[in-house]
Amino acid sequence: MRLFVALNLPAPVREALWAAAAPVRELELPVKWVRGEGVHLTLKFLGDVADEREAELGAALTRAAAGTRTLSLALGGFGVFPDFQRPRVVWVGIAPEPGLEILQHRVEQEFAPLGFPTEGRPFRPHVTLGRAARDARPVSFTGLEAALGRVEFAETAVVCALDLMQSTLQSGGPVYHVRHSERLP
Repeated sequence: MRLFVALNLPAPVREALWAAAAPVRELELPVKWVRGEGVHLTLKFLGDVADEREAELGAALTRAAAGTRTLSLALGGFGVFPDFQRPRVVWVGIAPEPGLEILQHRVEQEFAPLGFPTEGRPFRPHVTLGRAARDARPVSFTGLEAALGRVEFAETAVVCALDLMQSTLQSGGPVYHVRHSERLP
């Protein structure tokens, strides 16, 4: 199974984000856009994991979520990684939130002993909207920065669960399925 730990956004926020980003998708850039129903905040990518490890991963998720309260995440501001000359990821940002930082750190701490090393890069909370084609030329992204600058979107997402997600790669893009979920009181 291809797994990751995530916070799933409520449907109304996902729908509003999908609608707000429509003008950018219409530019027909060489970007594979995340389907609206698949929009989420990844806290840790685990990769391919054997089915028989699901119980121990669920237990780690439970420990990571323990004591964490419901999170209010302020979404807004669009950008790309690494830069507009050769974008790889198109995203919407998430304002700094101490509870989110603590939860992400807990996830790292609980999964590291299970063979999933802690991330070397600093945590930069964002929601991926699309991934650029690897072979796309920089000229293909002309107008992306201006288009993202015109998108008006500011929403607060109240997140009540920490999820262990499965990603199944298909020709139309990945399909996500919740394998285990822990409520955040």
